[in-house]
Amino acid sequence: MAIDLVCGMEVDPQSAAATYEYKGETYYFCAPGCKAAFEKDPEKYLAKKQEGGHEHHGHH
Repeated sequence: MAIDLVCGMEVDPQSAAATYEYKGETYYFCAPGCKAAFEKDPEKYLAKKQEGGHEHHGHH
C-alpha cells in the first residue's frame, strides 16, 4: 500500500483515485483534491513525510 502524503490515508496503487509523478517518483492519492494540494506544493508534503507526520483533513 502507498500513503497519500496529503491526508495520510493508505491508498492501493492499483485503485488510486489519482497519481502524480514528481522527481521520478510516482505518488498515489485517495482523491483528486489530495493530488491538487500536492501539485501546489510538493516539497511541503515531502518534508512532512521525512518528519513522519501527517496532516489530516476532514474529507474522509
